Amino acid sequence: MNQLKLTTELNVIPSEWKISHQSKIATIGSCFADVLGNQLSGNKFPVLNNPFGTVFNPLAIAKLLDLSLDGKPPHAALYHQNSDMIWLHHDFHSSLWSESRVGLEEKLIEKQKQVNQFLRNADVLVITLGTAFAYRHRATNVLVGNCHKVPADHFVKELLHLDQVTIGLEHLLFKLQSIKRDLKIILTVSPVRHTKDTLPLNQVSKSTLRLVCHRLSEKFKQVNYFPAYEIMIDELRDYRFYKPDLIHPNSIAEDHIFRIFAESFIDKPALEFMKNWEGVQKMLNHNTQHGFTPSHLALLNTLQNRLSDLADQVDLSFELIEINRRIREFPTNS
Repeated sequence: MNQLKLTTELNVIPSEWKISHQSKIATIGSCFADVLGNQLSGNKFPVLNNPFGTVFNPLAIAKLLDLSLDGKPPHAALYHQNSDMIWLHHDFHSSLWSESRVGLEEKLIEKQKQVNQFLRNADVLVITLGTAFAYRHRATNVLVGNCHKVPADHFVKELLHLDQVTIGLEHLLFKLQSIKRDLKIILTVSPVRHTKDTLPLNQVSKSTLRLVCHRLSEKFKQVNYFPAYEIMIDELRDYRFYKPDLIHPNSIAEDHIFRIFAESFIDKPALEFMKNWEGVQKMLNHNTQHGFTPSHLALLNTLQNRLSDLADQVDLSFELIEINRRIREFPTNS
């Protein structure tokens, strides 16, 4: 009998270069950049994870990185005070805020300095593109990253043109190359569906982004494309892999996509660590039901030994301190 295949698996070609636990990684872009960054940091990779908060459109991403690399302050006319008297900026996510304009400006400039310094020493930059739709601020006639619930008549919604996006990202890539020649770039298209644009226009948007990624990966040898979007809509073609909103991938889908990412970009020693670390994390999260039992003490001692073995590869000082604290709590060790 022929084996029944229930899905079409993507054949993702492993990259020629690999990420190790010594690699410094930055992520930026849509909420999927947060997901990937959290998975990497959870596996003890040094990550600067989406430092500007969620940024969906590619030109907003390019603008933030461009300003940071040039040391230029945020656009002065794009500060906004909302009805709660909170100051925000239309180029940045609402997680970056302050009770004063001056305070917000200081926070944003400090964040830009952090990104500048990190990228100058980074090994990998992951850029996740969310949508090709953007909003133009009428008063300044510039594209922005976030409307912050300001009335819609303050903005013009537009679909970015293929060449417009390509040129904007090319400019950024040339600048990054001039600052850090061996910086590797991974481009992805977010698997999150932007249904508010309607499903047909969501496909137009994603197609635009996908073609941009294809062109850039062909033009720049340091650019790789990772097919997170294709894995979600083809290999995981079923609503059971979405959260209840039917927009965001659920944890099963996120883990599956990250596994393929790891197999494509992460070196063998780091993959072996991740395999061991998964078991250690389960032990770390184990809660005893019967108090200070000999079996639980034995588990903690085993865990301490396993952490000590893995500590040669990554910094596990926090976990070791925590396990030593739990062991000291036992009456027999007081």
